Amino acid sequence: MLKIPELAMNKKKSVKTKCHGEVIKWKSREEAKEFFLEAMMNSEGSEHDRYSAMYLQLIHGLSYCTDCED
Repeated sequence: MLKIPELAMNKKKSVKTKCHGEVIKWKSREEAKEFFLEAMMNSEGSEHDRYSAMYLQLIHGLSYCTDCED
C-alpha cells in the first residue's frame, strides 16, 4: 500500500523514478507512464511485477517512484 495519502499527492509534471538501480528524471509524468506501461506489457514474471508497481505509483501521483522496498 502507498505510504502517502491521496490528498497529499504531488501534482507536478516532472517525476523521478528509480528502477533496476537507475535513477531517471522525467520532464513529463505522461512520458514516464507511457514508458512503464509499454515495459509492463512487454515483460512477464518478476519484471512485469516491477514495472507494474512503478506504473501504479506514477498513476497515483507520487513524485518519486521506486521498485525497491525501502
